[in-house]
Amino acid sequence: MSEIGKQEPKKDLIEVVVDQVPHKVPSGSYIVADFKRLVGVEPAKELEHVVEGRLVPLADDATIVIERGPNRFVSHIRRGGSS
Repeated sequence: MSEIGKQEPKKDLIEVVVDQVPHKVPSGSYIVADFKRLVGVEPAKELEHVVEGRLVPLADDATIVIERGPNRFVSHIRRGGSS
C-alpha cells in the first residue's frame, strides 16, 4: 500500500492555561521540556499541573498528555537544592 496521499489525522486544538495565560495546543503527548518551550515557559522554571486544586510537579523529562480540559499549569522558580 502506498503512503502517497495518506494524511495524518488532524489533532484537535486544546486550550491550556499557563500562568493564567490561555494557549491553544494540538492534543497529544508532550515531553514536559518541549511543552514548556511551546507555551513560552523558561527552561529553568519548574512547571506544575493543577489537578483538583493541587499542584503536581512535572519533571522536564516526563511525558504529559493534553486532551480535554481543564488543563491548567503554573510555572515558578525551582525550589530546593543544597544549602
